[in-house]
Amino acid sequence: MANEFFRAYGADVGITMTPGAKGRMEVYVEGEKIFDKLEEGNYPDLTRVRAMKKEIQAKLDTMPVLAD
Repeated sequence: MANEFFRAYGADVGITMTPGAKGRMEVYVEGEKIFDKLEEGNYPDLTRVRAMKKEIQAKLDTMPVLAD
């Protein structure tokens, strides 16, 4: 999953993966949870990862661009 995100966004998006208790896996974008393994019952399949990428892109599209 991290590889899919990195391939799509490169260094434009920061990804942090932190192990959690009891197999917990959550994905947050700007503080909003977009995936929770415990709520969904399983790890995300490729279709779900692609849906998350669309959610991430939608968030990126609304963010201001910072000057270099």
